[in-house]
Amino acid sequence: MTMETNSFEARSERSAVEGRRITVTGIVQGVGFRPFVHRLARAQGITGRVCNDSAGATIDVFGPHETLESFCRQLVLAPPPAASLTAVAWRPIAPEPCADFEIRASEAGDDRCVSIPADIAVCAQCLSEVFDLRDRRFRYPFTNCTNCGPRFTIALDLPYDRCVTTMAAFAMCPECQREYDDPYDRRFHAQPNACPVCGPRLWLADSHGDRIHAGDPLEAAANALRSGSIVAVKGLGGFHLACDATSEEAVTRMRARKRREEKPFAVMVRELADAERFALLTEAERSLLFSPERPIVLVRRTERSELAPEVAPASPLLGLMIAYTPLHHLLLAATGRPLVMTSGNLSEEPIAYRNDQAIERLGTLADLFILHDREIAAPCDDSVARVIVGAPTVLRRSRGYVPRPVRVTPPLERPVLAVGAQLKNAFCLGSGDSI
Repeated sequence: MTMETNSFEARSERSAVEGRRITVTGIVQGVGFRPFVHRLARAQGITGRVCNDSAGATIDVFGPHETLESFCRQLVLAPPPAASLTAVAWRPIAPEPCADFEIRASEAGDDRCVSIPADIAVCAQCLSEVFDLRDRRFRYPFTNCTNCGPRFTIALDLPYDRCVTTMAAFAMCPECQREYDDPYDRRFHAQPNACPVCGPRLWLADSHGDRIHAGDPLEAAANALRSGSIVAVKGLGGFHLACDATSEEAVTRMRARKRREEKPFAVMVRELADAERFALLTEAERSLLFSPERPIVLVRRTERSELAPEVAPASPLLGLMIAYTPLHHLLLAATGRPLVMTSGNLSEEPIAYRNDQAIERLGTLADLFILHDREIAAPCDDSVARVIVGAPTVLRRSRGYVPRPVRVTPPLERPVLAVGAQLKNAFCLGSGDSI
């Protein structure tokens, strides 16, 4: 009888409602972390709330001890793909009679740390919608979701919410708002969420910045590229100068205008199969090319290809990258050939990233401009990487990687600022165990 009583009491203790406050730091904003927490909590019958703050995310949960233990384990073991958890800690709090689990608005705080995610290459689902005639985002160059799209380049402040990004200028239409508010939609709290009805728009301009009226700006730009023109394209973190990579005349003209005598140009293609036509790729290089960061990857070029020799004169290597935004995919599809995609600047100058700035600085370099009205808050050049001794090595750490920190051991004793370097200036701020 005593044993049964003790067993019953033990079961009662385990089933009694407890409370925990869980603090999570790392890349947890703009990557679908709150929807993930919401789904996990509801699946396990836990009540409470989750919100972003300036240091990461805070989760208050209420439920039986064993259920909370399971919840915490799943939180650490299976976060969203784009999330990166630096630390997860919890402390007991008093139970509360919550009816459900909810996602609350973000809270500002004194303890600020970088938790803005890096820009993420367009995902397969969004790309499928862009090329689906039946989809409402058909041919929309700014399609994105919680799993992809701009992040760092549109952020103005922390916590990472739409109201402190350059997307604040675009009020969502009812359909986009419905997606944004639905925890079970893949666009739930996707801060750059937009569509052709309510989002940013493209237009074509001449070298003086005067608007060119074209039914489809990307088709018109593609026709110009096939004819040998140089087109300045406003991308994710700044402007590219684009030309037909198979035209020796166009590439030579690009070199003369950009004042770049021999340094190789990067070439952008749509798919991995296209990259295979121009380079001898290892499995590690294929993985790096198609990684979410989508860097320019230095690879061994094939001896014979349709690429103009002037793309990389006197070099056995070629800088290849796969398109990482819907805009790039649409332009490459319309052009039907690989494109040189080099930084929108004169040699030794920083990349242009504002419309007026680009017209002023690139007007003598480009014949046409593809412009849009989504402002770039933080200019970000393409990253450059190479596989060395079988492992990926980042040579220029920028789009796709920034501002993710590099962890160091032991932690720094005081904050450190480093600036450099020779060809591309990149600052580095170290604090605690993060650089």
